[in-house]
Amino acid sequence: MSLYNNILVVLDPTTDHQKALDRALELARRQGCKLTAFLSVYEFSYEMTTMLSGDERESMKQAVIKDRELWINDYLQAPREQGLQLEIKVVWHNRPFEAVVKAVLEEHYDLVIKGTHDHDVLKSMIFTPTDWHILRKCPCPVLLVKDHDWPEQGNIIAAVNAGSEQEHHLSLNQRVIHKAQQMAALLNAKVHLVNAYPGTPVNIAIEIPEFNPQEYNSTMQRHHKDAVLGLAKEHNISAEQCHVLEGMPEDVIPKLAKKLDAEMVIIGTIGRTGLSAAIIGNTAEHVIDRLDCDVLALKPANFVCPLEKS
Repeated sequence: MSLYNNILVVLDPTTDHQKALDRALELARRQGCKLTAFLSVYEFSYEMTTMLSGDERESMKQAVIKDRELWINDYLQAPREQGLQLEIKVVWHNRPFEAVVKAVLEEHYDLVIKGTHDHDVLKSMIFTPTDWHILRKCPCPVLLVKDHDWPEQGNIIAAVNAGSEQEHHLSLNQRVIHKAQQMAALLNAKVHLVNAYPGTPVNIAIEIPEFNPQEYNSTMQRHHKDAVLGLAKEHNISAEQCHVLEGMPEDVIPKLAKKLDAEMVIIGTIGRTGLSAAIIGNTAEHVIDRLDCDVLALKPANFVCPLEKS
């Protein structure tokens, strides 16, 4: 039984190096699955052709789609000759993230693979990149690919929030660890658990004279460590592969990934959208730009895609 049977691979028309496709092909060779090479196309000059007839506009659109299909075929020729099952899906849509999510809803893909770009910090605060829209709204797991290889005997990091007692965090912890172990079995890798816990709040230490910051920090560390070790024992993961570190997740996780030379970080994302996303943000998004390895983002079991409602 394959870990993923029906994978959507989002191609990047701006580059000749299709790292998402390379990663998908590697996954297919390891476990066997159906791959669909996906591209959303749109020509803004199309908006200026309203004086043309409907047939002429449709012909123009189909010509662009056909050109992109031929371009994709060039990439797929060699893997097809190796016997891999590959399909092509080119759609006309002016919002790439929406095209991807709608394809997942219609065709029931169980994994989306997409290459990432580094996001300018200031722009990211104003304009949400396509990657982030997909992370927030895609109902299936999303594998965001960077340039790090998948070596044998590598390391996979499962990022957990073991200190929380909220149901959605408890459920996501289980999903993240379970998926990390599945991927580790597939890639012949080792699973590490990482949990970040907050440091002593400085304002409290200043305002309350009797507050003991050392005792607070020690209690907080012990609480998170006990919770992580409990998860590790439940999933037969050794204590040496557990990392409980003080700091924010967006600082702690990339540092550990670099130290371990991890090939993948698996993280849960609750998929905030709208105002809460703008104000609170999503931990997964803050982590991704700081990592030099792949990120597999998982949603909670009860996640409802906002596009499914519309």
